Amino acid sequence: MKKFNFRKVLDGLTAASPVGSSGGGSGSGAGGGSVHPGGTAGAAGTPREEIQETLTSDYFQICKTVRHGFPYLPTALAFDPVQKILAIGTRTGAIRILGRPGVDCYCQHESGAAVLQLQFLINEGALVSACADDALHLWNLRQKRPAILHSLKFNRERITYCHLPFQSKWLYVGTERGNTHIVNIESFILSGYVIMWNKAIELSTKTHPGPVVHLSDSPRDEGKLLIGYENGTIVFWDLRSKRADLRAYYDEAIHSVAWHHEGKQFMCSHSDGSLTLWNLKSPNRPFQTTIPHGKVQRDGKKPESCKPILKVEYKTCKNSEPFVIFSGGLSYDKPCRRPSLTIMHGKAITVLEMDHPIVDFLTLCETPYPNEFQEPYAVVVLLEKDLIVVDLTQSNFPIFENPYPIDIHESPVTCTEYFADCPPDLIPVLYSVGAKHKKQGYSNKEWPINGGAWNLGAQTYPEIIITGHADGSVKFWDASAITLQMLYKLKTSKVFEKQKVGEGKATAEIVEEDPFAVQMMYWCPESRIFCVAGVSAYVIVYRFSKHEVNTEIASLEVRLQCEVEDIITPEPETNPPFTDASSQLPSLKSLSGSTNTVACEGTMKDSIPCLSVKARPVRMPPGYQADLIIQLVWVDGEPPQQITSLAVNSAYGLVAFGNCNGLAVVDFMQKTVLLSMGTLDLYGSSDPYQRQPRSPRKSRQFAAVKGSRKLSLPTDLKTDLDHVNGHCTSPTSQSCSSGKRFSSADVSRANRRGPGRPPFRKAQSAACMEISLPVTTEENRENSFSRSRSSSVSSIDRDSKEAITALYFMESFARKNDSAVSSCLWVGTGLGMVIILSLNLPASDDLRQSDPVMVSPSGTILTLKGAVLTFACLDCMGTLTHRPYEVWRDPHSADDGDKTRKRKLVMHSPSSSQDMGDHQFAVICSEKQAKVFSLPSQTCLYVHNITETSFLLRADVVTLCNSVCLACFCANGHIMTLSLPSLRPLLDINYLPVTDMRIARTFCFTNEGQALYLSSPTEIQRLTYSQEMCDNLQDMLGDLFTPVETPEAQNRGFLKGLFGGSGQAFDREELFGEATAGKASRSLAQHIPGSGGIEGVRGAAGGVIGDLTRARIALDERGQKLGELDERTASMMASAEAFSKHAHEVMLKYKDKKWYQF
Repeated sequence: MKKFNFRKVLDGLTAASPVGSSGGGSGSGAGGGSVHPGGTAGAAGTPREEIQETLTSDYFQICKTVRHGFPYLPTALAFDPVQKILAIGTRTGAIRILGRPGVDCYCQHESGAAVLQLQFLINEGALVSACADDALHLWNLRQKRPAILHSLKFNRERITYCHLPFQSKWLYVGTERGNTHIVNIESFILSGYVIMWNKAIELSTKTHPGPVVHLSDSPRDEGKLLIGYENGTIVFWDLRSKRADLRAYYDEAIHSVAWHHEGKQFMCSHSDGSLTLWNLKSPNRPFQTTIPHGKVQRDGKKPESCKPILKVEYKTCKNSEPFVIFSGGLSYDKPCRRPSLTIMHGKAITVLEMDHPIVDFLTLCETPYPNEFQEPYAVVVLLEKDLIVVDLTQSNFPIFENPYPIDIHESPVTCTEYFADCPPDLIPVLYSVGAKHKKQGYSNKEWPINGGAWNLGAQTYPEIIITGHADGSVKFWDASAITLQMLYKLKTSKVFEKQKVGEGKATAEIVEEDPFAVQMMYWCPESRIFCVAGVSAYVIVYRFSKHEVNTEIASLEVRLQCEVEDIITPEPETNPPFTDASSQLPSLKSLSGSTNTVACEGTMKDSIPCLSVKARPVRMPPGYQADLIIQLVWVDGEPPQQITSLAVNSAYGLVAFGNCNGLAVVDFMQKTVLLSMGTLDLYGSSDPYQRQPRSPRKSRQFAAVKGSRKLSLPTDLKTDLDHVNGHCTSPTSQSCSSGKRFSSADVSRANRRGPGRPPFRKAQSAACMEISLPVTTEENRENSFSRSRSSSVSSIDRDSKEAITALYFMESFARKNDSAVSSCLWVGTGLGMVIILSLNLPASDDLRQSDPVMVSPSGTILTLKGAVLTFACLDCMGTLTHRPYEVWRDPHSADDGDKTRKRKLVMHSPSSSQDMGDHQFAVICSEKQAKVFSLPSQTCLYVHNITETSFLLRADVVTLCNSVCLACFCANGHIMTLSLPSLRPLLDINYLPVTDMRIARTFCFTNEGQALYLSSPTEIQRLTYSQEMCDNLQDMLGDLFTPVETPEAQNRGFLKGLFGGSGQAFDREELFGEATAGKASRSLAQHIPGSGGIEGVRGAAGGVIGDLTRARIALDERGQKLGELDERTASMMASAEAFSKHAHEVMLKYKDKKWYQF
């Protein structure tokens, strides 16, 4: 445990000056968990006693834990029928391996090349991937984090198709040139045996057959290989004699080939929507040709062609007709039909329409042996944005209920919140109300992809992730123990009237699409109060109830804009009263948005909200029920600006929110507006800027310096910023205006001209947002970027507009030399100002519903560099003080007695002392720096300049190992942690480059060293910054490989063994080995040893332990082969004994008979 003496850091007083060194923002990379000093920390005062800080840099380490959601841009699919695990490859070079719930593994090729094909080594715990950079990789799945054992990079030919026969160690690889190469899976070395395209086709053929599109060995004889070429040529190649047994030609391009299990016939799918069935005995032409979806012509001609059938599978059943399953092949005359999968079973044809294009599909069968009746039981269909499994055992082909959280992106994610170590009763309660919304009609069978093993591990505290979406829905997820399961879905749009088609111009909406998109969320787990801010400038307060109600929804309308022309250095006497809830306060009008207002049939909009709340009683099911809707309204033709900050407190019964115009505070218990005023009015006479209306050219230098700053962004990000309409959006303040500049005279003239268009573009999801920054003409020439702290690029707006960027309710010392804590609202702005408002609540709970709440300025103003991001409060012992809250009670409980209706408030954190001590620490973090103030003296004890060249996107005060720290995420990709209250740098790693606004909008920290962000539009990536969790991660992850016996092959019978071909005697080793086939050309492919062969055994990479581990694995493999040999020997002995027994019985039967008795 390390002690810090505050007196010893007085030498760092000068660190508060801007000359101090920059830390995390320097852009210097830090790797592998090393800790760099980040910025400068200094003390500006001395507390009354020492505080023991237990956290050191040894407590911190960053690593990814698990990725949830649907694999982004999928390209390939594979299934191990014995291990029952599924692999999905993507265009970004990622592989996701799925088994039973909890078994979900993410791997990434370093090259980032798209995955073309995946092949499991069935029941071997290995996977082969073929990538678009013409490399083959062998992945070891016998460890919790799969690693590449070998790679083989083709130099002169491009890979188009791969095939690995069951229980074979030789992989067939087809190329774009039409050649077929053979790779030894164990050594990953190319065999000298090559099937050249010109040897495969007839010598008389003058044209190249095209790339290899199919490879498969005959189920009847493993020594025969079927090669399909793109132009319609099919070659049946004898591997022993090295010549073609037969060749077949078709005049349409081949897309796929599928064998009948007996190996006597095969089916091809073609580009004209046809299926051809071929018999090996008569290869001159197909003995059956069908176009399943083609219209039959009246005159007996061939049916008209259809769209290509991209893949076909031909699966046989012992007791019924075979299944023919294919994708595509629909008629051209129905262009609006959705992508479909067709299942032909006997004479019945079933078309399953899909919501998204089909990438690939696989039929799951009972046996892994290709020469047995396949007995298909399910079809896995990989779509561009979904994964479904169809039950083939029921005639109506229902789908299985998917246990994976692959519907995160059902509507694009716009924001996220993460809560670790929340109250344990929340998850079962949310699940109980969410389970009632389950869909019906699924298959009653268990999910068939159930391989691997997973246990809870040591981490047992409950975790909840909340995602907000573009359609207004909010999803609550159980994220405990690195899994993800949806608990409950809330549709916030249900409280509003649907806009009727044709009302376009008459509407007051300020966004063209997704008017209900969730922009911000605030949740109090203890009181179960939930609050949502929408993109259409509204706030909804929700209460949780287990009972269904049918009631009208209360709503309030708030004017929140300011008239700059009326503000001329206001005196204290002229400030309007804060507590008058009935009178609407004069507020600022948006300056630069004045030409972008909506024309509404020639009338100017005023005092109308953007959306219409349902006026009739609404049925609200158990769960979250809307208690109050607050909407910002249009003012003089100006639309309301989007909300940039939100806070709720259940103990106070208040909700506060702000935007670039000002702040509003609403009492959601009495349903009244307490405060609605511009940011400038909050200062009163204490405004440090003393702003006046002036021409942009007369703008003070100080304001210009305060209003802009330079950015250091990745190059690839800069290219994304050029096309964002020149319109400024800080990560902490939403856009408030277009990029035009206006003087006061311009504004008044524009107002006289009348309304125009709304200032907002389409509500973007977090999955597609880019960081948009203001670009001046001069800066654009230099390709450098500056960014305004407020939301406007106008210099007038820099003086007058100041967005509210952070809000925090807490019990604090509002003024200097206060003797006791009181209820406060801390307000942070885009210019780095912190304003403390005092809240005067009724003395007793009985009067809370009747007496008004008073909101008044305390006169306290604190300053930081950069827009304020977050607040926190520590008690005199340095322990995090929990916000006051009301203990949850059901608002619609059947028992209406006085005892149940009385509110139970918790005003202080249970971990801190009841009297809170005589002082506390306020932690404030902005985009540039963090400060710790001692209250009530308001002395700045510590300041840490986090970054000079970049800015923070997210900062959270979190608990870790029973202590507290400040976690920060910077726009240059650095993740940093600082100790509290001394702001010592504990961790600074250049970890995650911010390539788009999706990461910036969704990154969030939570307690116990956890964090998450949206890594792609469809996936959530979770990570940890806790050393302890990194150490325990191996125990928490699921096992992909579990020991399972390979099912025995069916007894082929004497006659089949005698006449069924010579497949059993085929020795690939003798044919493809170096002794017979020789070595392949070195220039053809390059072998690259893998980096993680034995990564699964920690610490066994080198030395004696590594050698022992390698020896043990080799022994295991040798033992496995010996075991297989023993099994074969035992089988042969059993056959011999049976034969001897039958021979003996025959001998006894005819022993005593004479020759004439036969």
